Amino acid sequence: MLDTVSPKFKSAFGIAITLLIGIVTYCSFLYIEKQENEKILLAQKERVVDKYGQMIYYYQEVMKRNTVVNKKLEDATHRITLLKDSLQVAELNVKSLWQYQRKYIQLQKEMDLILTENEALKNENQHLAISIDSTKIILEDATKRTNTLLAQNVALANAIENASVLSANSMKVDGIIQRSSGKQKPTERARRSDKIRVCFTVAKSNLVKTGEKEVFVQVIDPKKNVLGLNKRVVFGEESLRYSLISTFNYENESLDVCEYISKANKKFEKGLYAVNVFEGKELVTSTHFELR
Repeated sequence: MLDTVSPKFKSAFGIAITLLIGIVTYCSFLYIEKQENEKILLAQKERVVDKYGQMIYYYQEVMKRNTVVNKKLEDATHRITLLKDSLQVAELNVKSLWQYQRKYIQLQKEMDLILTENEALKNENQHLAISIDSTKIILEDATKRTNTLLAQNVALANAIENASVLSANSMKVDGIIQRSSGKQKPTERARRSDKIRVCFTVAKSNLVKTGEKEVFVQVIDPKKNVLGLNKRVVFGEESLRYSLISTFNYENESLDVCEYISKANKKFEKGLYAVNVFEGKELVTSTHFELR
């Protein structure tokens, strides 16, 4: 009887060992693949940060070499610096990185318009114009290479992700003076602002499910502080610090949403603020505004 059972036991034991080895090998493959994907995403993030840095350097050189500077150059430099800082500390996925890349492309188009308006600066320094052309060629070449890689990743991500994510057509942010009567008055003065008002329009979409929606509003002051609640929410391996949670009922139609952030014991800081709206970990829309 022992001779009959023993071969069967050995056979079953051999099959179990083979399955265990297969499982361990497959898990190792998944881990290595995850590590490689994280390295690729980090490399792409560094390339986009570098491109923002090149654009900032370029604007600074333009302002340094000319005594008369278009104010739009200064504003553009502030905005690009703010985006670069936000990107450096952001915990990104492929889709949010692509949104930063699209923002860079928009800024590049804006750069062309600003330089066209700045004819006086061009007339003062012809050598600088040659340098600008060379820099633009370098930036365009770098953009094309990065766009190709990011477009491939976005196509793959979009094929996997659910397309039912909210989007916003516009966003307006300003300081508010709150009267005792309840009347509100916009202001650009930091010391006079009682609140910051964040208004955005949720776009119409047949892909988004109807019902109650929840988005995270993030307001970052000039000293890189997150205003309001400054609480942290975790999405798997990613996290987000937010100022407030906005909830509303969505019925596949355009919807205007306004939220307010009150100041703490101290006054609002002077300078440039960044404002972002997220649905979960996905960036819905972003903008900036300034309190003087």
